[in-house]
Amino acid sequence: MKNFILIFLMVLFGQQTVNAQKTLKVWVVRHAEKLTDDPKDKDPDLSPEGKARAEALKEYLGGQKIDSIFSTNYKRTKLTGYPLADKVGISIKTYNPAQQNALAKQLMENAKGKKILIIGHSNTVQEIVEAFGAKKPVKDLTDDDYDYIFTVTIKGDKAEVKVDRFGAAHHSKE
Repeated sequence: MKNFILIFLMVLFGQQTVNAQKTLKVWVVRHAEKLTDDPKDKDPDLSPEGKARAEALKEYLGGQKIDSIFSTNYKRTKLTGYPLADKVGISIKTYNPAQQNALAKQLMENAKGKKILIIGHSNTVQEIVEAFGAKKPVKDLTDDDYDYIFTVTIKGDKAEVKVDRFGAAHHSKE
């Protein structure tokens, strides 16, 4: 019986060590192209190019087992994530961009071993990456940059970011 208890305790503590080392993987993207025909519309739908980019995002991440998708509460961010959310069968959760540091902290504490997509805006995506402890991935992100995808990998207290592009090139690569 003592051996059984000893083995049980070793397995229990070993599992806790494994859980502490699980990797959190987060993809961060800007919403896809939006309609610009009505400058007064503060919450426009996606343009045809944006709808194609949302589909490209689904294809880019479709082979991953995405556990959660977070989006700001705008049509363009949610519409960017819907094709992937529908494919993997999950709902999109909204977050307040003013609370993105709290979201990153919460995910780093509670989502180890998970794969997350966060959809933001040109003026927030790099800050989201930095909130996870990674370095700012590109010098500047402009209103014309729609094709970047940042992959942040967090293991323990180390965060690394990889920069890639998806979908049709939105502008010439530098």
